[in-house]
Amino acid sequence: MHDEPLLRVERLRKTFPKAAGELLVLDGIDLEVRAGEIVGLLGRSGSGKSTLLRTIAGLLEPSAGRVVFEGRPVHGPAAGVAMVFQNFALFPWLTVLENVTLGLRALGVDAESAHRRALAAIDLIGLDGFESAYPRELSGGMQQRVGFARALVVEPKLLLMDEPFSALDVLTAETLRTDFLDLWSEEKLDILAVVLVTHNIEEAVFLCDRVIVLAPNPGRIAAEIEIELPHLRDRQSVAFRDVVERVYSLLTERAPAHGRLIESPTARHLRRVSVNRLAGLVETVAAPPYDGSADLPVVAHTLQLELDELLPVAEALHLLGFAEVAHGDVVLTDTGREYAQAETQERKRLFAEHALRGVALIAHIRDVLHARPNGRAPRVRFEAELEDHLSEQYARETLDAAIEWGRYAELYEYDDVSRELLLEQPQTAPLDEPGEAQATDR
Repeated sequence: MHDEPLLRVERLRKTFPKAAGELLVLDGIDLEVRAGEIVGLLGRSGSGKSTLLRTIAGLLEPSAGRVVFEGRPVHGPAAGVAMVFQNFALFPWLTVLENVTLGLRALGVDAESAHRRALAAIDLIGLDGFESAYPRELSGGMQQRVGFARALVVEPKLLLMDEPFSALDVLTAETLRTDFLDLWSEEKLDILAVVLVTHNIEEAVFLCDRVIVLAPNPGRIAAEIEIELPHLRDRQSVAFRDVVERVYSLLTERAPAHGRLIESPTARHLRRVSVNRLAGLVETVAAPPYDGSADLPVVAHTLQLELDELLPVAEALHLLGFAEVAHGDVVLTDTGREYAQAETQERKRLFAEHALRGVALIAHIRDVLHARPNGRAPRVRFEAELEDHLSEQYARETLDAAIEWGRYAELYEYDDVSRELLLEQPQTAPLDEPGEAQATDR
């Protein structure tokens, strides 16, 4: 490895403007990437992984601090840096060859050289014979191979990858990971280093030499893990599973304590997790072979769930007081065990009691509705509060989660037509006999 880092990120801070003030997304990020490394950026939703990657790429300007590539500060897209996106980002009206050639022509490479280099890149990533095909003719895995070819053809020194395998099915993603790692290990790629954003812990441990764990709200570095396992790595080995367990532990050790309201009911982002998923995880952990206590990596592996799918469910159970989540384990509380065995109405009662106690926003909505003579409040009233602390997207998702959980618990209702939250209206008892109605009228 070279003595001088290929990439340095120094005291990086990134904010986005809001109607009232600004939203802090990244704060105090310091990291280095050296030649010969694949470095993973891993973290929960809200940790700013993609924002950090785009800032490194020069697609976003830092609010403070700086990004230095090859000794020069980055201001705008940097020469020698290429990016692979999650959603392929291909031009549907261009063929494979034209999509791959496009970046070279934008750099001023002559047509003959661009054609030759594009064909070589297409052959390298295993799409020889599909040069004249359009994206609509290709599978998702083949489209992402085009995305890799388009990034590699410009001969970058640093390759940035933003969840490049997450839009693919499990088998296709595994094939593409392994093929990429083979090209890297056999030094068939001209790139010097890779930075990979992922929410898949096993993917990070399988591919990376080093993993940077980001904590959320705002994004900051919580830990750095060196992975000193030789490639190709055996996912079933004790050493591999130990590293996976360690990462899970780091990502869950700061889980919020249940049973206490946070200072502001609008300061916490809630992931929209369905009640059915919550119940499903409770029932899974309550049943054999776990019997109330489970290792999250084992549950994730068994259920074929990734980090961003499993952790929000586990953390919601923690917030509701149905489970303790720490050090990579989920352990049902007495209430969680009771919920697992309860019938529907008793489950609703338990959910309502613990939602009011543990989820400040739900309690806040209920209090506001009770304070109003008509028991109604517009959705926008709560969204405006949330947007003082969260992005528009997170504010919307948080309120949607609170609405879904509150409706399930029968704490309040939501009218999608008027876009209002309202206290549950008492049901009028039906009258059985016309004569009874007439007598009542008199």
